[in-house]
Amino acid sequence: MRPAPVFGLILAGGLSSRMGVEKALMLLGGQPVLAHVIARFQPQVARLALNANGDADRFAGFGLEIFADAAEFAGLGPLAGLAGGLELAARRGFARLACVPCDAPFLPGDLVARLGQADADVIAMATGPRGDEPLFALWPVALAGILREAIGRGQRGVHDFVTSQPHHRVSFVPENSASDPFLNLNRPEDARQAQDLLAQP
Repeated sequence: MRPAPVFGLILAGGLSSRMGVEKALMLLGGQPVLAHVIARFQPQVARLALNANGDADRFAGFGLEIFADAAEFAGLGPLAGLAGGLELAARRGFARLACVPCDAPFLPGDLVARLGQADADVIAMATGPRGDEPLFALWPVALAGILREAIGRGQRGVHDFVTSQPHHRVSFVPENSASDPFLNLNRPEDARQAQDLLAQP
């Protein structure tokens, strides 16, 4: 039996304050980092949307559905984007949502397939060399209301919310490689490491 289609969400709502430039649009190997993320993630999902705040026109060339955080959740971080994404996925008729951040150009090409082997009623969260990776996860869309209520009560951390709900961890620790498939470009030194990795065969 074929797995049910999954709604994909790329989270780009942050301020990129540590990088100094917008991470999603920073060039890596001559292409925006977001283009690398889309190339690896889009084939894994049935539909793909981008959570981004501010002027949406800067992302118009990527051909994605774009939505901003709800006004009442403005500035609250990735949980706000996830809440909006789950609600959008529900309106589009999907039962599960896969999320990734906009600054992870080497995310696993089998991320959704492997996360999808977990029970569809729980959050499936990736783990990597650095431990839990709650921004790389497969969510039941039915959690939309629960997440909205949790944010209203002051919940802010994605990891804290995930671990407060029924969840399953899926290991993506490479067996024969020192590289991290969840490398995200938070600092200039991360960008330099990504350039080096991209240059390798």
